[in-house]
Amino acid sequence: MLFQVGGQGTRPTFFEMAAAQQLPSSLRAALTYSLGVLALRRPFIHKILDYEDEFFALLMLVLEAHSLRTTDASFAESLYGLRRRAVNIKVNIKKKNLLFNSSSSSADDGIQHSGLERRQRVLSVVFMVVLPYFRSKLQSVYNREREATLQASLWGEGEERFDNIDYLDGSGNSFVSRSGSSEEASTTRRRVVKRIQKIIAACYPWIHAGNEGLSFAYQLLYLLDATGFYSLGLHALGIHVCRATGQELMDTSSRISKIRSRERERLRGPPWLKAVQGALLSSLYAVLDYAQTGLIAAVFFFKMMEWWYQSAEERMSAPTVYPPPPPPPPPKVAKDGIPLPPDRSLCPLCSQKRVNPSVVAVSGFVFCYSCIFKYVSQYKRCPVTLMPATVEQIRRLFHDM
Repeated sequence: MLFQVGGQGTRPTFFEMAAAQQLPSSLRAALTYSLGVLALRRPFIHKILDYEDEFFALLMLVLEAHSLRTTDASFAESLYGLRRRAVNIKVNIKKKNLLFNSSSSSADDGIQHSGLERRQRVLSVVFMVVLPYFRSKLQSVYNREREATLQASLWGEGEERFDNIDYLDGSGNSFVSRSGSSEEASTTRRRVVKRIQKIIAACYPWIHAGNEGLSFAYQLLYLLDATGFYSLGLHALGIHVCRATGQELMDTSSRISKIRSRERERLRGPPWLKAVQGALLSSLYAVLDYAQTGLIAAVFFFKMMEWWYQSAEERMSAPTVYPPPPPPPPPKVAKDGIPLPPDRSLCPLCSQKRVNPSVVAVSGFVFCYSCIFKYVSQYKRCPVTLMPATVEQIRRLFHDM
């Protein structure tokens, strides 16, 4: 199962590299979501979610190690038909023509690619699995310290806990005490851990900013065709990511067959044990062969399910009757307008108790119907705010009986 984004030559496009880099994070999000859904019916799955970082790191360790061993590419890169190649810079300078034929000598310089060495495969696994795992752990520590700092700023420090309190009997003597010498070692250990966490919280933003800045710089240079290394890790390992040719894909299949045949030949023991080991190897090979297709299909499936259920929940939770909007601010009384009486039940025009109360729609003030009808008919405005009004904008108010 291969995805081809486009482009020509052996150098992958920026979009191919970006898609291959983002695939593990998308896979993790899909697996986390699927496990969260399953945990609603099977609570024991919450134990896996409690160790999400370790579970995903172990899964990627198996996938990346198998992919690098068989295809010389990471799990995501092999999906896009990419391969990792060791970079060997070839320099061929003719000393006689160094001063006069520098252009021809530079034309002979080039970059040769070769297969990965064992050291490069191991370090590739470290860069793709181990370092992201530690980065995730540092991010978790930083988030906890940040939340603790925010809570301390709001509620103050809460150092004293119930486990450090002496419980007293009726005579006032302490019969349970957890703050004695037996707790000194654990207290010291907690203080050291707390100090380390504070140091991590102070240093992690700078480390993260530096890492993101270097990643952006390498990606920008790669996009501008100024370097062949997409990331700092690939540069440190001396590895270029190239497109796999048709012949290389065929060689990969034969290479996998040879590796598996050698592994079967190494089986030792009685015939029945060899049969059991062979069956286990066949099962393992089948799982690894369909891991790419199965996991990518799971990503699309669970993303579709997430969109489907989220849309359904939004439709179900959408209120049928929306709350009324807040009322607008009351209009201001004009300087030359009629002042409002202190008793709100009186008409501002006749200063008597309102009869047949009516409101002017442009301002919202209430008058007697006869008073406001005569005033608006003559002056074409509200008597309080002096806003333009017509008799059609007068509305009668009726009290519920």
